[in-house]
Amino acid sequence: MLIFVATLLVITLVHAETNPPKRKIIAHYSAQGTSQQLQQEKVYRSSHDGITVFSDRIPSNDNYEVLLFDCYACNPSSTINWRTTPLFRSSYKTEIAKAAKAYQLDPALIRAVIHAESAFNSAAESRTGAIGLMQLMPKTAKALGVANAFSAPENIDAGSRYLAQMLQRFNGNISLACAAYNAGPTTVSNYNGIPPYPETKAYVERVGILLQRYRAL
Repeated sequence: MLIFVATLLVITLVHAETNPPKRKIIAHYSAQGTSQQLQQEKVYRSSHDGITVFSDRIPSNDNYEVLLFDCYACNPSSTINWRTTPLFRSSYKTEIAKAAKAYQLDPALIRAVIHAESAFNSAAESRTGAIGLMQLMPKTAKALGVANAFSAPENIDAGSRYLAQMLQRFNGNISLACAAYNAGPTTVSNYNGIPPYPETKAYVERVGILLQRYRAL
């Protein structure tokens, strides 16, 4: 009987070591995430000694948030009222003004695109790998000479430069330039207009609404 009890105790201890209790995790989706999208990149935000850390790996400590990022205005099923949602009136004012002057852009357009792309979250990263405030794809960022796409000044400068290129390519047509920013210029050219993608159509419409509102400030 004693041998049986001892054996049972050993089995119980081994089971406890191989199946540790699940850690309690504080996690929620960010306001910028679209939780209905299932195949998104996850970004983990945690704090260590007062410093906020973003990583694509699960943090070792128990207190972290799981952030799901995608183009903020691309979800056709979004329930946000784009005519009344709060605007970002002064965020990155200096950087936007500098880029607008450098590339002869309307500051309101830059601000509208940033709002639509990331809701002014410089740590935003989409499921396709787009990064930062203006959601630069790695290939685009590299072509534009961006060293750190999470850097707000670099991101705004490069994103604005690319937006200016799209406007030049499509003869100043803001809707087509925004469609190209979202779906790629070749796609817009192939369709000879805004591609019939629900995400792109929603994006172009919402940038237009935001542009009007930012111009009215």
